[in-house]
Order: sequence, then C-alpha cells, then structure tokens
Amino acid sequence: MDDPFDAGAGSILRQPKAVWATAGASVVAFMGIGLVDPILPSIAKGLDAAASQVSLLFTSYFLITAVAMLVTGFVSSRIGGRRTLLLGLAFVIVFAGLAGTSNSVGELVGFRAGWGLGNALFVSTALAVIVGAANPTGAARSASDKGGGGRRAGGSAAAILLYESALGLGMACGPLLGALLGNQSWRYPFFGTAFLMAVGFLCITAFLKEQPKPARKTSLLDPIKALGHGGLASAAASAFFYNYTFFTVLAFTPFVLNMTPYKSGAVFFAWGVLLAVFSVLVAPRMQERFGSLKVLGGSLVLLAVDVLVLGYGSHTTAVVCTILSGAFIGVNNTVYTELALGVSDAPRPVASAGYNFVRWFAAAAAPYFAPKIEEWSNIRIPFVVAAVTAVLGAVVVFVRRHALAHEAEELEPRHATEDGVTVFAN
Repeated sequence: MDDPFDAGAGSILRQPKAVWATAGASVVAFMGIGLVDPILPSIAKGLDAAASQVSLLFTSYFLITAVAMLVTGFVSSRIGGRRTLLLGLAFVIVFAGLAGTSNSVGELVGFRAGWGLGNALFVSTALAVIVGAANPTGAARSASDKGGGGRRAGGSAAAILLYESALGLGMACGPLLGALLGNQSWRYPFFGTAFLMAVGFLCITAFLKEQPKPARKTSLLDPIKALGHGGLASAAASAFFYNYTFFTVLAFTPFVLNMTPYKSGAVFFAWGVLLAVFSVLVAPRMQERFGSLKVLGGSLVLLAVDVLVLGYGSHTTAVVCTILSGAFIGVNNTVYTELALGVSDAPRPVASAGYNFVRWFAAAAAPYFAPKIEEWSNIRIPFVVAAVTAVLGAVVVFVRRHALAHEAEELEPRHATEDGVTVFAN
C-alpha cells in the first residue's frame, strides 16, 4: 500500500506568493529557536550566570509556547489566520528587541517567555495557513493554478515539506546568525531577530490576504479533547520523549562543546543543514520505500546511539555526533508533523495544537533538567537520559504502530478535503 503521506510531494516549488511569504517568515521564526545556541556561554559570562540559569531561556520559551498552543486555535478561529500571524510576529518583534536590552538573567528569561507566546501564535497558525493556501478551491483558485491541466499548485504533502524546509533552514541559519552577531555582543542577535521579524511582518501584510474564518470556532478545550483520540495521543506521547532528546542536544551540547561563538555557530549550522536536507529530501524517499513508522522507529534508535556516543566520546567525536544528530532529527521532524496532522479525526489545526501542547513540554523540560542532572552526577549522564527517552519514543511507535498506520490511511482523503475547505473556508 502506498504511504499515505507521499501524494503531492513533487510539487513543493509550485506555491502561491502567500505561501512563500508565510514560509519566509517561518524561517525567521525558527531561527529564533537556535539563535541563542552559540552565545549561551557568552550570555552566561556577560550576565554572570550559571549554565542551569541560562538554560532557562529555552525553558521559559517552550513552556509558554506549550501552554499557548491551547490558545492559538481559539484566537485564529475568531480573528482569522492572517491577523493571528501578524499578532504573533508583533509579539516576537517587541520581546526579541526587549531581550537585547536585558541586564539580568531574570529579565532575559521573562522576555523570552513573551517571545514564546508570539512564536506559538505564529508557528502553529503558519502551518495551517500554508496547507490551506497551498490547496486553493473553487473561486479561491487562481487562473495560474488552473493552467496546469487541473493539477493543484501545491498539495498538503508538498506544503508540509515546504514548512519543514522553513524549519530546517531556520534551524540552520539561527546559530549562524547568532554566531556572526554574537561575536560582537550577545545582545546583537536579539536585535537582529527583531529586525528580521519586522521584515516578515511587512511581507505577510503585503502578500497574504485575509483567510475566511472557519465555520466552527475553536474552543480552548478542543485541543485537549483531540488528544482523546488514540492515534494522536500516541503520536504526541512518542514526540514528547523524542523532543526531550532533541532539546538536550540543542540546549545542553553548547556547554559541553565549550567553543567560541564562531566555532559553535559553524557546528550548529552544519547540524541545521543536515536537518533541512534530511527532512525535505531524504525523509520522503525513505518513507516511500520503507513506510513512515519503520523510518521513524529506526531513526529514533539511531538518534539514541548517536547521543550516547556524543556523551562518552572525545571532543572531536562530540562535534561529529552533534552534527550527525541533525540528520536523524530532520527525518523525525517530518514524520512526526505528518502523523500529527493526519492521524486523528480532528481538524488539522486542532490536532496540531493538541500535539504541540504535549511535545513542547519536553522541549521546556530538557534544557532545565540536563544541566541539573550534570550537577547531580556527571556530564555524561544527561546524554544517557536523552538516549533512553529516544528509545522510549521508538517503543511507543512500535507498540501503537497499528493504530497510527491504520488511522492515517483511513483519514487521509478526509483531511485532503479539509485542506481546501474546512480549515480556512466557511
């Protein structure tokens, strides 16, 4: 049987301007996640703070992001996708700029929390907007879309791959920008992000028309109710364990490598390039050949081995394993995103909100607990824990494989219809 997520992947470049504008702003939004990676030691030195204190930059950011996932659908279904994107961008512009003016770790952590709220509003809505705008229907379809013999310009799979491309490119460029600007001052990367987000704000304003509001408004509890679906709950639980591993690598490894901003930025740029290449080019081909769940389970096990070697190897080995982890993370991100959007009977924005609500808690936990575990034991044990959580993610996929695969195949036709009709049309 064909993989239920493969259709339409070949048309990733045939997208409307609105999709490209949203994807471009998404790149900058994802840059904000890895932006602080190469400058974490510099921030610690500049603000006279411990590693566990500076790691709270990630914890506050993702904790607020997780909770805000319950609000994003509520907001966007009432004010529309375009206004929600602009509201999120405005929050990021303001709080990223304020973060650059911080004089203490407490202030910086607080501003990163506000940044996380804006990012949640933007990122969760951006995926739904990209999928919806890439699947125009009826009167909304442009004349240029009709010229292709009736073939739609995008397709949900292509739109998801474009979103993953934005994620990968942002993850790659974030550390690079952080290194280039942070080598002068740890404050400059925050000001740089605020500027780039302002550019994204102007692009969304110019190219994205207001999307019609959904026929049914989303309540605050809808994402929680969506998690009552066994397939979505399983995907979220597996992603929770995986994200703990992911953000142990992202938030704790810079302290282990202990390199200059330039060198650390180069390492995480290479990491991000692998993430982008494997999420967009390699993962779809592997899914087509082996199936999504086999690819996901195998990639999680390999990631566990990689982080274990990272923790116990030499400094050079740690650098190589850090970069190599980007390949496994790229594959995992693509498959998890597709599972979350296709496995349940809930509308895709609602399912995405519920899924992200669960997994971002792990992203908040890992940056806090990894330095604490090091303080309680030694520098290797945080990576042992990260390896165990990656394996646990694979175990969930294996145990729940029948529900995950069956539900995705059964519901794909319904979601294909929702992309152009239910999500952003009355």
